[in-house]
Amino acid sequence: MLLPRQKTPDLKLPTLSHGDFDLSADSSERGTIICFYRGLHCPICATYLGELQKQTPAFAERGVSTIAISSDGRDRAQDMADKIGADGLRIAYDLPLDVAREWGLYISTSRGKTSIGIDEPALFSEPGLFMVTPQQTLYYGSVQTMPFSRPHFSELVGALDFAIKNDYPARGEYTGAV
Repeated sequence: MLLPRQKTPDLKLPTLSHGDFDLSADSSERGTIICFYRGLHCPICATYLGELQKQTPAFAERGVSTIAISSDGRDRAQDMADKIGADGLRIAYDLPLDVAREWGLYISTSRGKTSIGIDEPALFSEPGLFMVTPQQTLYYGSVQTMPFSRPHFSELVGALDFAIKNDYPARGEYTGAV
């Protein structure tokens, strides 16, 4: 399990049109929103990433960069980018599943074609949403076993406003006896 205020795993991946992504070198003032998505086969992911695409300027205004990541290869990632009209959202691909596990993501097996007629990969990660500070420590994290009921990006923007205004620390860091 990742712990708030502790260093996250390293993350270095190719992106479709923004060069290589290296979390340790991402230079946003307040950090990076990392949205791990299931892949092209997931219609809920397309809707979700469309919302992230719309909120990317709001995050940027607050000094936070965004990136969407899946284990899909380049072609499937490009198809997803085209589907959602990703012009400001970085899309990374080829996430190794052992790295997905380091981030605490759940791994699923294929059930064949989805409701939109696209084959699921043999193995893929389920969704996860993280905000990582410029020091590469975890500020916020949410992982899921299913594609349903994900955190809303507009609410996250509002929460970020509150956190900035009140210098609100990352929570959930206690690891002692209970």
